[in-house]
Amino acid sequence: MLPPHTPSPAPNATVIKTGHRTAMTGLPCSILLMAMGAVGIFGAVLVATGNQKGESSVAGFVGLAFMVALGVLGVILFIPIWAGRRTRVLVDRTGLWVEQGNLRNVIAWRTLTGVGLYWSALGRKGKIYSLELYPNGPIDRDDPVLWVLVRDEEPLHPGLPRLRHRLPLSAANQRPVVAAVQPYIPPEIWLGESQRPAGHIGRPDVKGHRERTRGRTP
Repeated sequence: MLPPHTPSPAPNATVIKTGHRTAMTGLPCSILLMAMGAVGIFGAVLVATGNQKGESSVAGFVGLAFMVALGVLGVILFIPIWAGRRTRVLVDRTGLWVEQGNLRNVIAWRTLTGVGLYWSALGRKGKIYSLELYPNGPIDRDDPVLWVLVRDEEPLHPGLPRLRHRLPLSAANQRPVVAAVQPYIPPEIWLGESQRPAGHIGRPDVKGHRERTRGRTP
């Protein structure tokens, strides 16, 4: 249960299960990669013990190493997807709420000086989106919920701060989120939609966060 002092979104807040949508697509892919890695490890064990069928070859070793690498990638992808599977975004007149399991916090509309939608190419035909929320004041880089959204980059327009919250969105949930957000923000702070270089989502400053909190990550 949430602590009694924790603020809550309005009962009629719009709810978008961003973590569930991501998990539905990301978890099967990561599990497939891990399965391929397991096959690679099994093959490597057979080679190491001399129980493989046929002669070993350089191509075979390279193939096994590649499969093991895919398995490692699967684990790397699986952990954050699984951890964020219950993430929800709730939108009401107060702001945009981010909820992760029993943790929740809000980015209030009154604290923003700009809101925009970024997108970049994902593969040949896909797109990945992010909602960019520029503050009109300082950001708590170590907030237990929101720290993973903090990015420090060049702003889209002069006058906007470098630090902002970046909410990653899939192609499926970006429209519901934008439709829920726009009625609550003044038109003058809506920055529109902008294309960014591939991989624009980036990564949270995990190392810096651990240093600032002495290793106590949420």
